[in-house]
Amino acid sequence: EGLAAVTNNPRFAYDSYRRFIQMFSDVVMQQEKSKYERILDEVKSKKGVQYDKDLSAEDLKEIVAMFKKLYFKGQGEEFPQDPRVQLIEAVKAVFRSWDNDRANVYRRMHDIPYEWGTAVNVQSMVFGNMGDDCGTGVAFSRNPATGKNEFYGEYLMNAQGEDVVAGIRTPLPIATLKKQNPAVYEQFVNIAKTLEKHNKDMQDMEFTIEKGKLYMLQTRNGKRTAKAALKIAVDLVNEGLITEKEALMMIDPKQLDALLHPQFEDKALKNAKPIAEALPASPGAACGKIVFTAERAKELAAQKEKVVLVRLETSPEDIEGMMASQGVLTARGGMTSHAAVVATQPAKISGEFATIMKWADKYRALKVRTNADNPKDAENAFSFGAEGVGLCRTEHMFFEADRIPAVREMIVSSSVEERKKAL
Repeated sequence: EGLAAVTNNPRFAYDSYRRFIQMFSDVVMQQEKSKYERILDEVKSKKGVQYDKDLSAEDLKEIVAMFKKLYFKGQGEEFPQDPRVQLIEAVKAVFRSWDNDRANVYRRMHDIPYEWGTAVNVQSMVFGNMGDDCGTGVAFSRNPATGKNEFYGEYLMNAQGEDVVAGIRTPLPIATLKKQNPAVYEQFVNIAKTLEKHNKDMQDMEFTIEKGKLYMLQTRNGKRTAKAALKIAVDLVNEGLITEKEALMMIDPKQLDALLHPQFEDKALKNAKPIAEALPASPGAACGKIVFTAERAKELAAQKEKVVLVRLETSPEDIEGMMASQGVLTARGGMTSHAAVVATQPAKISGEFATIMKWADKYRALKVRTNADNPKDAENAFSFGAEGVGLCRTEHMFFEADRIPAVREMIVSSSVEERKKAL
């Protein structure tokens, strides 16, 4: 009521309150998020509206009451009204999150030591859901899929925080902001360039526009596809921002492996009939059995099955299922949504890849040799720059279809003659 009075905007106040109850219940109290989503969807359906932003203050009051009943049912107590209790419980939830299964999986993926621990920032809110001159968005200072030096991102007007990445509404490309609010767009571009020069890397930024004023919420070095990582590293050297050595050190070696995996052949795509169209989170392709839960994806992947995870939208809870899948397809969300996926193309030592490999050769101390288990792999390794044979395991040479029967005959032979004949 106080926020509604101060802003003279009851709709905004109740929208913020229902978001708070929903997120507090999910993140702090571990209640099932989908139950709150279901209430929201049911009210929207009953009122005949498609988006959250189309709900009135009265609709949102109704939702708040229903959310509080659901909270009481799950916790056995009323939703806390003391701001200090709310704040301390939220802070505790952040510290607890360092120990959850998802965080442990993420740390293993990115080699982050457990003992680093985490911190909590407590700061005042800015609101992108106060009206049509407000909004929220995510943007990259360069294209994270291709590495191209172009502003890339998405935003939503009259939206708040998670709306863009959660995929509740399909966002607008950042270029549209240039037409909608040229001054804010130019300011954002200048800030992005400043941050990139300061951090000497491509930036992933979150921002909010409150009543036409731009607020920067966060910046970090942006995640990127393997292809983009190479282009960005080479471009930053050419732009004089970093040295060749620094470029080599900013590339995760695991990403180079991603460039050595295949994609659909052109001839296969010619006969493929699309059944739907969507926004591509990355270049590349994925193939597998369709599964609808992260648990099922993990289960089938453990049985060596290839799967594609199909969801309405993904959340951090799905991370293990996403790791187990060949690809992720969502019904909601844009190219910066949580579900953004990385796929790759056939191995070629050319372009930025060749440049990076040349620099690696220039500064490295180790020589690289290959396993020569069969002619095909040895030839492939030589084409990628292997300087000799490090290991030759002869048993692998006997596994070819035209050789293995003779080898088996030799092993089970009962006389010298039989053995010689097999050989």
